[in-house]
Amino acid sequence: MPFPQLTALPTTLLAASLLILAPDGASAATAVKTVKTGTASKDAPALPAYQADLSQTTVSGLSSGGFMAAQFAVAYSATVAGAGIIAGGPYFCSGQPGRFPYIPYLTNALSTCMNPGSAQVAPPVASELLRAANDFARARLIDDTANLKRQRIYLFSGTKDQTVTRPVVEQVGKFYALAGMPAAQIRFVDTLVAGHAILTDSQQDKPCAVTESPFINDCDYVQARDILQHLYPDLQPSSSTLRGKLIAFNQRSFIQNAYSSMNNTGYAYIPKACDSESCRVHVVFHGCLQTTQAIGDRFYTSTGYNQVADANKIIVLYPQAEPSPVYPYNPKGCWDFWGYTSINPIDPDFYRKSGTQMEAVKGMLDRLAARRGSR
Repeated sequence: MPFPQLTALPTTLLAASLLILAPDGASAATAVKTVKTGTASKDAPALPAYQADLSQTTVSGLSSGGFMAAQFAVAYSATVAGAGIIAGGPYFCSGQPGRFPYIPYLTNALSTCMNPGSAQVAPPVASELLRAANDFARARLIDDTANLKRQRIYLFSGTKDQTVTRPVVEQVGKFYALAGMPAAQIRFVDTLVAGHAILTDSQQDKPCAVTESPFINDCDYVQARDILQHLYPDLQPSSSTLRGKLIAFNQRSFIQNAYSSMNNTGYAYIPKACDSESCRVHVVFHGCLQTTQAIGDRFYTSTGYNQVADANKIIVLYPQAEPSPVYPYNPKGCWDFWGYTSINPIDPDFYRKSGTQMEAVKGMLDRLAARRGSR
């Protein structure tokens, strides 16, 4: 059991620990068994070097991916210039409330960080989380929090989203305001009648207000475009025809331990211009039940990022988590924002630069930034 300090909790709560993106309670086993895998071979080629400009790196994500985007943006704030957080919460959300040696990270992730009103608990408190971040920075576990004020932040909460509710999302904005970010650098979209999903303008996707697989909803709104427009105000119009290439790469080479719950294969969209020019990089973290095992290639081909990136010299990196039914217990392929990848759950490292998933993604960025032709 990866959370021994929570053994007194009801079995049903532990079994529900990964239902971050599926409030209807669909079983993880069903989700994995009934959908054809989209996972590429573990023998995918190495991620090429493109001499990317990491000074303009940005991130975004939905739900557990939104939490991961917020987490990565704070921990690596010296590298990340901005973040788009769709139905996600603030940095170290699952670390509050509680004090060492007993912080119920899993319980907090399921209540404080999701729908605190339904759970009858208080939402996260931005000031406490910023205080924790400052402590971590002083201990050199993360980058200097003084970097946060220069970032740009996009936030989204759908009015029909009962999975991660508005009181959680709004604490991200408060976190950054307290860190000294000017209000003009924060965009908060919270008026669309949307469920728990990333949004598009494609009629092939789910109706706007629902919350169901693949969690890609038609709301007549290209959310990827709006996110990138805020993070990069100089954007050109999106491409109608993609001229670049979508690549699969060996993600395993960036993973340092056996408990990562990350796939052997990751994906990236490379605009044609980036074959010869230095491009910026945007990292997109999928949500739970949006892995290749669950929805094939839908997330990294049809959410709208590639069309924007193609016309704007932006490499889009799509790292991949994967379901893990035993240990670490992550049956729905969520990103780690409560400690399931940590060998010591009483002192987890998921929020640190040295966290397994965090370090792996930073390694991918460093690889993209390496000199062309290098190994």
